[in-house]
Amino acid sequence: MTRIAAVHGALAPHRRTQSEITDMVARTCLPESTDRRVLDRLHRSAKVRSRHMTLPLERYGELDGFGAANDVFIAAATDLGAKAVRGALHTAGLTAADVDLLIFTSVTGIATPSIDARLVGRLGLRPDVKRLPLFGLGCAGGAAGLARMHDYLLGRPDHVAVLLSVELCSLTFQRNDASMANLVATGLFGDGAAAVVACGANRPGRPGVSAGPTIVDTRSHLYPDTGRVMGWDIKDSGFKVVLDPRVPDVVRQHLADDVEGFLGDHGIKPKDVTAWVCHPGGPKVLEAVTEALDLPDDALDVTWRHLADVGNLSSSSVLHVLRDTLAERRPPPGTPGVLLAMGPGFACELVLLRW
Repeated sequence: MTRIAAVHGALAPHRRTQSEITDMVARTCLPESTDRRVLDRLHRSAKVRSRHMTLPLERYGELDGFGAANDVFIAAATDLGAKAVRGALHTAGLTAADVDLLIFTSVTGIATPSIDARLVGRLGLRPDVKRLPLFGLGCAGGAAGLARMHDYLLGRPDHVAVLLSVELCSLTFQRNDASMANLVATGLFGDGAAAVVACGANRPGRPGVSAGPTIVDTRSHLYPDTGRVMGWDIKDSGFKVVLDPRVPDVVRQHLADDVEGFLGDHGIKPKDVTAWVCHPGGPKVLEAVTEALDLPDDALDVTWRHLADVGNLSSSSVLHVLRDTLAERRPPPGTPGVLLAMGPGFACELVLLRW
């Protein structure tokens, strides 16, 4: 099995309260003299207290088109990604030269050469390191990245792999767009990164470094006729969010069967799971997850706290929740855990952990 050796999170440099961000959105997204009560209500209902932003708030009104926002993405994602990978390798007791595979996932900017390629020389990774950039997975990218890392390490059990997620969601906020989807997104999403270091079954851990959980199995499920539930419309102005209010209904309809079938293949019942590492899709989505899986009221406390403190970081969020679960809860050794996230497709990604 794959062993997770370290998880390290990093956040964009400018922390702002939700009310400060709401004021910025009112200035940049709403027509002059527009009643902003709907915006205020949507941002309050996100249950986010503060978020980290890539730019100072006054700079967002100056971003003129997709190219300008994407240039900022490339520079900032490289800086923040380097910070996250260095932190994870240090925690794992490994060096850049130990890394055999670097996976990079993001859905908030594009680059060729990709961000992972730009990091090889900067971090001192070997020139023969294998790279796998992933795009389009959205909020499910962190979980899917762990799954693809596990697939690779099953075939290369002597290797070390790193998963890096960087999501700079604020750079996708659409100026002069008062649509409901844009206003919801501007109240929910923040900017951050996370890196995970994992070792194959034959790769011994470093002496003195505490062992993390192992990945037992993974599962993906793409739901039919849900292609317009979540995603981007690519416009001259950049990534225009597609966000259908049916998302919680899709969760209620499908998630329980997926999770129960996945666990049942390993002789596990949901009540046996000692920690749920869930992506913070938003309050209504988290309520739907809790209802669908019949979870105890406190099962997603770490996820709710993450949402309040930094918002939804797209693919990075579930990795931050994993880090916080290991730091704060430390489930009993040998017990099962489930990491789950959902994203465009509409799709669900499940990872079975053993603590």
